Amino acid sequence: MKYMQILKGKKILLGVTGSISIYKSIELLRLFVKSGAKVKIIMTQSAKRFISPLTFEAAGSEKVLDENSEDWTTKNNHIGVCEDYDILVIAPATANTLNKLSNGIADNLLLQTALAFAKPKILAPAANTNMYKNNFTQASLKLLKLNGYKIVEPQTKELACKTVGEGALAEVKTIFYETARELLKDSFWEDRYTIITGSGTVEKIDDVRYLSNFSSGKQARALVIALYLKGAKVEFITTKDFDDLPPVEVFKVQSAEQMYEYLKERIEVAKKGVLKKPDLINDLSTPKLIHKKPYLFMAAAVSDYKPKFPQEGKLKKEMLGEEWCLELTKNIDILQTLNKDGIVAIGFKAETDEDKALQNAKNMLEKKDLDAVCLNLVKGATKFGSDKNSIVYISKKRTFQSPLKDKLELSLDISEIVKELDE
Repeated sequence: MKYMQILKGKKILLGVTGSISIYKSIELLRLFVKSGAKVKIIMTQSAKRFISPLTFEAAGSEKVLDENSEDWTTKNNHIGVCEDYDILVIAPATANTLNKLSNGIADNLLLQTALAFAKPKILAPAANTNMYKNNFTQASLKLLKLNGYKIVEPQTKELACKTVGEGALAEVKTIFYETARELLKDSFWEDRYTIITGSGTVEKIDDVRYLSNFSSGKQARALVIALYLKGAKVEFITTKDFDDLPPVEVFKVQSAEQMYEYLKERIEVAKKGVLKKPDLINDLSTPKLIHKKPYLFMAAAVSDYKPKFPQEGKLKKEMLGEEWCLELTKNIDILQTLNKDGIVAIGFKAETDEDKALQNAKNMLEKKDLDAVCLNLVKGATKFGSDKNSIVYISKKRTFQSPLKDKLELSLDISEIVKELDE
């Protein structure tokens, strides 16, 4: 996974407890550090039975805070770090830690820090299934949510004790995404429905052949990550699979017609708003419907034409002969056809002709009744499949060129630029 320096300037306290899954904390630490964050590990005494403080320091932690290193002549103590750090993440959090936390018990350094920490706090439980499902532990989790803790739910899989069930530490990337989202969320995007389309559409010729294009979907994927980190309710309609996405809803399609049908349905759902259930101890509490104008980012590369007569089975070359004339018909223009009332619609346009690109993009803005267009020239460093991109942003208010940037960094910039469209 590549996240560039999205957490530059952020400071994270990573608490680790005595669980066999503690080895995953090293990977989580490295992800935070690679993303630009400064990280300090806080260890319980039982955690040191599995991994030494030196291991974490070698992996990128600032000086580890534990019972032996706590120093009241500096800020390396459980009160000082609460002032200096932005978020507390405890991963793994054992059943013992969860139950003590919920009762305000502070009989070790990590629990003392948690009790004194008044900023965002995230818990990633890891426990034997029976210990996790125990009524005391479940009650503790509800109480912790009531008191402002965000819980990253554990997985269901075979545990170290050979039991198969719920209780395994969540995937490292999931904990990373939830932490980054908490640090980067933006009130403008928080709980705003955002629909993103990506990759090239696939138009069937027969059961083994199709028409498509070279679009990699990387810019769309970067937009999904960026808008998720900003707090949006993201849905991704794509023709390709991506294995490192945050926990967003993904709708897999192939043809332009399928993409259009999904978009019609999801836009109508998005207009109703985001139903948000409060993190209260009473599970029957009334969900709150949040109404913010939805955004559509049409980053998919939709085929302009499709086979007029798609075939079942495989067409044999013996039947086709030396030459094959494939008859095509014009495809649906999704952006022009969609009912865009009540949404903010942003189109993406790839061009190869530098002389005509800008005018073509401006024509697209008007012809398809869009709020903005992001234009990119598919050549050199910004060719299909590249990790960097540069766009010309065009709206009714302004036009400007962005510098060449990593696609995720560019997507974070786009998330700021397009706010003007609903202001």
